[in-house]
Amino acid sequence: MTDLKIYYLRRVKQGQLKIAIWAVLIFAAYSTIAWRINSAAPLAFCVATWIVLILFHLRFNLRFYRRLKMVDKPFPLAWIAILKKHSLFYKKLNSDEKTLFNQRVSFFLSEKKIEGIDTTVDDTTRLLVAASAIIPTFAFPFFEYPNIHEVLIYPNSFDTEFQTEPFGENDQTIIGIVGDRYMNNSVVLSKPDLLNGFNGTGNKQNVGIHEFVHLLDKADGLVDGVPELLLDNAYVLPWLQIIKKEMQRIESGRSDINPYGMTNNAEFLSVVSEYFFNNPHEFHQKHPELYEYLASIFHQQPDK
Repeated sequence: MTDLKIYYLRRVKQGQLKIAIWAVLIFAAYSTIAWRINSAAPLAFCVATWIVLILFHLRFNLRFYRRLKMVDKPFPLAWIAILKKHSLFYKKLNSDEKTLFNQRVSFFLSEKKIEGIDTTVDDTTRLLVAASAIIPTFAFPFFEYPNIHEVLIYPNSFDTEFQTEPFGENDQTIIGIVGDRYMNNSVVLSKPDLLNGFNGTGNKQNVGIHEFVHLLDKADGLVDGVPELLLDNAYVLPWLQIIKKEMQRIESGRSDINPYGMTNNAEFLSVVSEYFFNNPHEFHQKHPELYEYLASIFHQQPDK
């Protein structure tokens, strides 16, 4: 099991070593120049050099220092109770795995903005947003979702103009979306649908996981249902073939996978990922081949 404290201590020490090396090199170069022109290296230069180096070090390592403080901070018991109540994935984790999950929840909540739009955002909502992000990346503890800065929580579903009331011909049909254009780096989620995805019953739908899988898919630059960051190149063609085969099964009514997965390859990946994580046992029983592909993509076996 990954020890985040050891990892971030190593990163901090590596950063400290780098500034020490740079300081020695700069002082040596300056001293050589000063000796050749018969001039003493002024104290002000030494102090200024250290200040600049320290500022550079903090600029690139401050997050590691913050996380080191958070690693040892007790995770609230009330938060643990909420996660156990709402997430079957979390409930099945062993003690060490829960500790890692809790640490990543703390990091996510401290570094990503979660804001309610005309609705309140309580601890349950915030924790389930974080869980949505961490569950599909649990085997990749250092994945940071660099392409998201905020999660906006809406009081219900919304239309293409992000209106939660019916206007003109627009319909309230969207329950989650990864923002683009002026809303780039944002995820928008319907609060009741987010909560319903974590109702503890193992249903097949989870809008939070759905949208964060889109972000994983997007990490290679394209939202195309082929998460190249996670999927070995040798599996790309077979994966596309199984997508095509399962879409045909959905279309003919021979599959219990949400028909929305037929929209395109990207939606298929997110739809089956919801099912995979929310109800892995049933998914494994009904879709063993798909299960093995997703287990390979996410490096997880949630049915075990």
